[in-house]
Amino acid sequence: MPRRQKRIALVNDITGFGRCSIAAELPLISAMQIQACPLPTAILSVHTGFPDYYLDDFTEQLPDYITSWEKNHLTFDGIATGFLGSATQITLVRDFIRRFRTQATRVMVDPVMGDHGKLYASYTPAMCARMGELVALADLVTPNLTEACQLLGMAYPAGGQCSESDLAYMAAGLAELGPAQVVITGLSSGDQVGNYLYEAGQGSLQYQPRVGGDRSGSGDVFAGIVAASLVRGDTLRTAVERAAAFIAKCMAYAEELDLPWNYGLPFEQFLTELK
Repeated sequence: MPRRQKRIALVNDITGFGRCSIAAELPLISAMQIQACPLPTAILSVHTGFPDYYLDDFTEQLPDYITSWEKNHLTFDGIATGFLGSATQITLVRDFIRRFRTQATRVMVDPVMGDHGKLYASYTPAMCARMGELVALADLVTPNLTEACQLLGMAYPAGGQCSESDLAYMAAGLAELGPAQVVITGLSSGDQVGNYLYEAGQGSLQYQPRVGGDRSGSGDVFAGIVAASLVRGDTLRTAVERAAAFIAKCMAYAEELDLPWNYGLPFEQFLTELK
């Protein structure tokens, strides 16, 4: 019998303009020959980094949407979660993971809660505590430094600077919450940006030259490429290196085009290079 094409359920919002969330993840994962299946938490015209946006919260529709998938006997090789807008959504996604997870399903949680030492406006400390329920179910968790500190109940370090030993301590603490693999993302050191990888009790810090400034959707691009890579059977190191190199290339092209930060990464130019 022919092998079934692998597929990932993408639990995130769908944004019409701004190259973020599912709108960014889906084409990247598809280019890597994995079927991407949206489970939308909200529909937005543009993301919230624009002065005006339309948002349709999808919380009430989620139970029927998920039940339809269940009645159609759908299974997934990966479940990747992103931004969630409420404690109710966290509960629904937690239950979705429990209902659809098999021994072969890889669960990847990007705990999108804040950045640069501050929570996003929609997040409360109580919601952050609830995010720990998803992290406990994850095989991989990919917080930035702000989110890692929130999950561990630690103070954000001055200037966002951490030693490698501090990162090792934090990654080990996150692994104790449940996930076997941890990547602390978006670490800054002078003119470099990097990620801290942790698995099987071992950690490593990867840096590369910084290209441009912050751009919307970079975390979604990173999470999508890493998720597809791991579902394909790549190592964590290979997955992170592929994502970081691709983002750097897109960053350089965005600078060349002089794109506003909220237009995201112009990844379309390089989709055919994702293999």
